[in-house]
Amino acid sequence: MIKSEEVFKIGQFTKPHGIKGEITLVTDCDVFDDTDDPYIICDMDGILVPFFLEDYRYKTQSTMLLKLEGVDTEEAAREFSNRDVYYPLDLVDEDELLGDMTWDNFIGFTVIDEKAGKLGEISDVDESTVNVLLQINYQGKELLLPAAEELVKHIDFDKRELFVALPEGLLDL
Repeated sequence: MIKSEEVFKIGQFTKPHGIKGEITLVTDCDVFDDTDDPYIICDMDGILVPFFLEDYRYKTQSTMLLKLEGVDTEEAAREFSNRDVYYPLDLVDEDELLGDMTWDNFIGFTVIDEKAGKLGEISDVDESTVNVLLQINYQGKELLLPAAEELVKHIDFDKRELFVALPEGLLDL
């Protein structure tokens, strides 16, 4: 059985494309280029289920058309509409992973600053402004940290820890 901590979200299906079972995936990841036998994972009524790709192609920089094995009609493809799409963590090189993940994949991770130590757990991601913010329960109050790759020093996916180097004075705001 696939567990939620073994996958990360790469995008979302929108609508079928054509009548032969292709479906549009909105994503900014290129994880399929790194493997010979790519597959995706969808949440099907609370169970994470793998689906192998028969074919895929880029439509634009942020959309792909996927043909899943066994999905051969528009009606079958419609079952996937508006579902989140995940990819297995173990198929991606950890050094390249951060660029392929969305920030909401880190909800539940503990944030550890190289100077201040353990800050707390990421409870939510605020994408309502231009700058994405990580919401952390820090010493009984909400701490908002900028979600910026350059602040991340290391990620331990097994322990669900995000190691950061925060700018001086950020915790004093």
